[in-house]
Amino acid sequence: MDREVADVVRNMPERQRFMKGLLSWAGFPSESIEYVRPPRVTSGTKWNYPKLLALAIEGFTRFSTAPLRLATALGAFTAIVALLYGAYLIVRVAFFGVDVPGYASLFVAIVLMGSIQLIGIGILGEYVGRIYMEAKQRPVYVVKSATERAA
Repeated sequence: MDREVADVVRNMPERQRFMKGLLSWAGFPSESIEYVRPPRVTSGTKWNYPKLLALAIEGFTRFSTAPLRLATALGAFTAIVALLYGAYLIVRVAFFGVDVPGYASLFVAIVLMGSIQLIGIGILGEYVGRIYMEAKQRPVYVVKSATERAA
């Protein structure tokens, strides 16, 4: 790791650092160095699937508000499906009569209200996500040093 990259990452005001994401976020060029690792002498890896999943979730939530937006999209989708199903039930009742009285309207009402609540949670999540991004106080951009700009 270059000294400049280390300084940028070190100067980040975050307390809980996800280093894999911060090193990538800094925007400096990176290269891969391949090497042959000797086999482990004593034991195997300490990383298991639950730990790897937790690491993936941490990276996803620290650098993205996409999980918060998912609630809005899911709520909008279920609301549209509930409205379409409600329209289908109205047409079906108009032409064929009622199968089970009250079931269809109750089902549509519950799904529609649930999806409206999910949309509200998603919108609230958007605000929380923006507050979260601002609370990190990351710089908007990183300026390269004068020697690196000249190259």
